[in-house]
Amino acid sequence: MPAKLSKLNQSVEKALQIIEIMMKEPEAMRLQDIALKAEMPPSTALRMINTLLVYGYVNQDPDTLRYSLSLKFAQVGSAVSSRFSLSKIAHPLLVELSQRCQESCCLAVEENMELIYTDVVDGPDNMLRIMQRIGKKAPLHATGAGKLLLLNYSNQKLNEYIAVKGLRALTPHTLVTREALVNSLETIRSRGYALEDEERELGARCVAAPVRDYTGKVVAGISISGPVSRLTKERIQVIIPVVQETANRISKLLAYSEESETKSPARS
Repeated sequence: MPAKLSKLNQSVEKALQIIEIMMKEPEAMRLQDIALKAEMPPSTALRMINTLLVYGYVNQDPDTLRYSLSLKFAQVGSAVSSRFSLSKIAHPLLVELSQRCQESCCLAVEENMELIYTDVVDGPDNMLRIMQRIGKKAPLHATGAGKLLLLNYSNQKLNEYIAVKGLRALTPHTLVTREALVNSLETIRSRGYALEDEERELGARCVAAPVRDYTGKVVAGISISGPVSRLTKERIQVIIPVVQETANRISKLLAYSEESETKSPARS
């Protein structure tokens, strides 16, 4: 935590506290309410808010005198996003994950209803180098990370995926019916991770966990893959929390919090 590294600047801390309070409120706020939620005197809150007003980060309604955050934060967010690289942020954590599990580790995103690998860290034996490499694509329904990304799909979008891409069988274990896929997605949604059990490649298993952004949307999946001889069902139970922990750490770097779940668009 930053507090352990150096002493916090209290003024900056209070200003950020006010910003986060206003961010969570859907409507403009009164000074008294901001001060109450921030647990600070109204005079202190007013001083912070006036500074934000001067620099254009807060607006004040001239009639109600209530305060709200300005679109300057959107400008800041856009500038940050333009410099943002998920693969660059996630790579050190993927290397750590691969070393902890002693298996291959991947980061994958969705592109045009397909899974695309954006980063791959090879395991000790490099056995999955051909199957998973940067830029290679795979069907969403036949991969652990792909099924995580399908959690974003509404029923209508899922129907579109099936119509456009089909549920092609890659092995005898691939999910090839809508019912089987939907049941699998509901299980994944409830337990928070996905398994791929020889669904894409015979002899290979995978454990995948979702990476979410600040809206709660699944923007990527990270996975550990290995041969069934090593990734036994017993060992998978040990690996699952390790993969989830890494995915959560990456998600936090994307400003995800549990509150984001309630803000994400409802599926229909």
